[in-house]
Amino acid sequence: MGIYFDGFTVGDMLETAGRTVTEYDMMAFAGLSGDFNPQHTDEQFAATTHFGTRIPNGLLGLIFTSGILARAGLFDRTAVAFLGLTWEFVAPLFVGDTVHVRQTVKATRIVSDGRRGIVDFSLQLINQRGEVVQSGTRKIMLHRDPATRTGDNQPVHG
Repeated sequence: MGIYFDGFTVGDMLETAGRTVTEYDMMAFAGLSGDFNPQHTDEQFAATTHFGTRIPNGLLGLIFTSGILARAGLFDRTAVAFLGLTWEFVAPLFVGDTVHVRQTVKATRIVSDGRRGIVDFSLQLINQRGEVVQSGTRKIMLHRDPATRTGDNQPVHG
């Protein structure tokens, strides 16, 4: 079971386990998305670019972020809805990079019915050198814990 809304406090931080970016990941993403940009799929072309080699599509990092956090089980059976996302591509991912996620609770608020709450998270995708390669925010609506819920109009935090 995941964590209910009531289990998140502004400032809480989680660092996840890592995941290594593979050649298969890069090519599977190209196949699934239909994005065969030569920067991602043509080593001869990519050798002439700023990066000197192929780089995975930036959206692969966002997908990894989602998957890495899903593996943590934080929202299993407690999430109501994914409400929004902002995302920035700070530095390239490379095949062979091992990335992990740092998630920090930025704000929480209970919705008007008192049975659910919204949590704003800050996210960073970090490589094995400690460099932030992608970052952003996401907003998730979660069920409140029925055992601790005290009613409507609870204060906003954060």
